[in-house]
Formats: sequence, structure tokens, C-alpha cells
Amino acid sequence: NIKILLDRVVAEGDLTEKQRNQLLADMTDELGGLVLRDNYEQNLALANASANAHSLLHVHEDWMTTLEQDGVLDRTLEGLPTSKEVAARLERGEGLSVPELSVLLSWTKIVLAEELLASELPDDPFLHTDLFAYFPTKMQHSYRQQMLTHPLKREIIVTQVVNDLVNGAGMTFWPRLSGETGASASELTNANFVAREIFGSLALRDEIKAFDNILDATVQTRMRIEMRTLVERASRWLVNNRRPPLDSEAVAEHFTIPVQRVMAQLPTLMSGRELAAYETRRDALVAGRVPDELATKVAVLHPSYMLLSIVETAAREELEPADVARLHFALGERLNLPSLVARILELPRADRWQTMARAALRDDLYAVHAQLTAQALGATTGDDAAEKRIEAWERDHGILVQRAADTLDEICSDDTADLARMSVGLRVVRGLLAGG
Repeated sequence: NIKILLDRVVAEGDLTEKQRNQLLADMTDELGGLVLRDNYEQNLALANASANAHSLLHVHEDWMTTLEQDGVLDRTLEGLPTSKEVAARLERGEGLSVPELSVLLSWTKIVLAEELLASELPDDPFLHTDLFAYFPTKMQHSYRQQMLTHPLKREIIVTQVVNDLVNGAGMTFWPRLSGETGASASELTNANFVAREIFGSLALRDEIKAFDNILDATVQTRMRIEMRTLVERASRWLVNNRRPPLDSEAVAEHFTIPVQRVMAQLPTLMSGRELAAYETRRDALVAGRVPDELATKVAVLHPSYMLLSIVETAAREELEPADVARLHFALGERLNLPSLVARILELPRADRWQTMARAALRDDLYAVHAQLTAQALGATTGDDAAEKRIEAWERDHGILVQRAADTLDEICSDDTADLARMSVGLRVVRGLLAGG
């Protein structure tokens, strides 16, 4: 692909044959580095997949079955376990081995590439950065226009995007979220790349990478999975809350600056149980020899998902996102919503339907929380502190808030987390909206 581009430049008379050959020689080391980077990223993807191999085995089984039904995969030929063998591994608490994950990873990339190439995604200007990143830096500055007119431009973009998505988001991202949301491969890929931009995950990925051979690899894997989880949940939010096709550049521009600004302030905006959970995550990372600054950035990832709704509310009410965030967390503390979320996350996900039910409950709770925040903002005076505004909102609701808080405390104090209790908890919180 590099030679195709340079040969066109030579044919146009903008580069001599001698200059072309010298440029290729000068780029040899960087080209080798780019190949090694791809290998490195794929090894990280396998490490992340291996860390969740058992918990995601039912997802891997569903994906292998789908590929079989589509006539793409032959498990026997590829050395992958049969459905009966998968069931036995589930009983033993095992997952796919790394070689098996490697095979499934490869097939995921092949199938996803075909899907994306047949879509309009490679034509999105938002992905031009991925096109440019394919080429060595010596070419990026001088031949950008030629890259945009490369005869294999779409194929190059798809190759870059597929490797980046599957290595970064995991091989189950696309099939899982497609099943949950009904979104196409191109819609989910687009949402994922926009979510990465909004939360600055690529820069954080590089920070984590800088500690290779310094930190324990399992600590790095844990941090990467935290980052990947946030981007996945944000991708789902974008798919569910933005009409397709997603306007990548406009959505990224709308969210990125306010979200990252509030992310940096989260330790001072959270309160109660949410703050305590953040401190526990941060302290665990520091105990693993993660520097304080990086530990803080990773520890705030979990609650950062809520910033999408917070920024939306702030824009609609013409308020500062940080002020909305402060009230949002204070309101959650008053109703004990962090404990309810924690209980929902304890629900089993032994199959696709349990996983979808768990995700739906969690996302619905976050949505209702955002609506309650907007309700409290609309019913109180902006000059008051967050706690004062919540007190005023609670007075307007009479006994409803205390009754809801008591019920949620009872639900969350029970050691058993089941779908029935969590569904009642969500209904109790939603009932406050009706009361408003």
C-alpha cells in the first residue's frame, strides 16, 4: 500500500525513483515498529480476553454458534471446543484457552472487516486519522492528500479500524452489543470510536503502556479492562440515545471537553458511598505500585459513565456540568443508589439473557437517576448548594423520598441479589419521577 501511493507520486513527477527508494529505506525501522505494535496490541487483546475467559464463555459459545450457522466457522477444523465441551468447561469454571481465543479473535476480525467494508463507515471523515496512522510519519506530513485518494483507502481504513476495535474493545464487543441493541457493526464501531474520543481512552492506554515491565502485568490488565468497560458502556449509551447514523464529529465535539473537564474534578464532586468506592479502587491501584496520578485517572472511570447524561442535562438547563454532577452524586447518595447499582452488578450473567437483563437494569437505573437530577434542578433555586437543593426537592415530595430511601435500604441490606429485588428497586426509584 505504501509502494502504491509512492509509485503514484513518482508517476505524477513529484518524486524521483531515487528519492522513492531512499524514502523507503529511511522508513524501514519505523515500519518494523508499526508491525511490532500490531503484534503487541493483539497480545494485549488476548491477555484481556484470557482474564475474562470463564465469565464470557457463554458469549464465546454464542458467537461460535453464530459463525457456524453462517457457514463461516468449522470448530473441528479450527480446533475449537464443541457445545458439549463448552458446557463441561462452564461446570469446571474454565474458559477458552489462549490459542482458542486467538483463533476466535482472527475470525472475528475477518467477519467484521467484511461487514464494515460493505457499509458506509470507511467514508466517514472522522476515521481519516486512522488512515493517516497506517502510514509512517515521514509520509503523513508530505502525502496526506495522496492518502485520501489512495485506491485502497477504504480497505486500509477498515483494516485499521478492525484491528483497533477488536484489540481494544474485545472480540465479543460487536456480537454482544449487536444482540443487545440491534445496532449494526458499523453503528457500534462508530459509537466505540466516538466514546474513546470523549473519554480520552487512547491517551490513557498509552499511559498504562508506559509502565510495561514496571508494573505487574495483571495490574495493567485490570486497568485496561476498567477503561474498556467504560468505553463499551458509553458506546451502548450513544447507540441508544443518538439517532443513526451517528454524527461522529459533532457528538465528539459536544461531549469531549466538558466530560474530560468534569472527570478531572470527580474526586471533589462525589460524596458518600460513591466517593468511598472511588477511594477503595484508587488505594488498591496504589498498593499495586501504580503512581497516584494514574491511579486516580483509572479509579474515576467507573462513575464517569454518568457524565454523558450529566453533560446532556447541563446543556439543556444551561448550567455548569460540574454543578450538575455534584447534585447528581448527592442525590444518588440520598437514595442509596450506589448500593443498588452494586447489587445489580452482583446479578448472575451465566447466559445471554441474564447478561442482557443485568445491563438493562443498570442502564435503566442510570437513566432514571439522570431524570431525577433534572427534576431536582428544575424544582429548586440555582444559588443553593447541592445538599440544600436536594432538601428542597425532598420537601416538595413529602414522604415519598423517605419511603423510597427506606425501601432501597431494605433491598440493599439483603445479602441476596436477585432479579426480582432489583426490579422492585428500580420501580421504587422510577416512582419518584411519577411523584414529581
